[in-house]
Amino acid sequence: MSDEKKLSDDLNDMLGDAKDGAKKAAGKAEEIAGEAKEKAKEFASEAKEAASEFTDDAKAVLSNEKNIAIIAHITLIGWIIALVMNNSNKSEFGSFYIRQMLGLMIVSLILNFVPVVGWILNLVMLILWIMSLVGALGGEKKLTPVLGEHFQNWFKSL
Repeated sequence: MSDEKKLSDDLNDMLGDAKDGAKKAAGKAEEIAGEAKEKAKEFASEAKEAASEFTDDAKAVLSNEKNIAIIAHITLIGWIIALVMNNSNKSEFGSFYIRQMLGLMIVSLILNFVPVVGWILNLVMLILWIMSLVGALGGEKKLTPVLGEHFQNWFKSL
């Protein structure tokens, strides 16, 4: 019987050790889970912060009056996009170049219907467009020679 008792005691010791091991493993698992939760919270916080910064940067780009002025120079579609962007957040600089580009586009369109002389004058319009774009890139309000003041007066509602 002593062998049975010894075997029983050994089994009880082993069960006790197994229970202790299971408790330690459960404690360690809880500790790891807690650390994982903290890291997940940190990651979520950093992701929110990065998203917020991205949103702020996107808003700054879309509302930046210099960008509106530059976009206005990119074909008729760019001009329309600049007009819409400028309507949500009016800026004098953006409006200035929207008016200048509308005038240049209208004059250029009219010159397309005049043979030979109109085509040559359209080359002059290209030079005026480049000068206007350089002014927008430099952040300066540069009137288009000859007609710039008229464009500002004719299209002052924009």
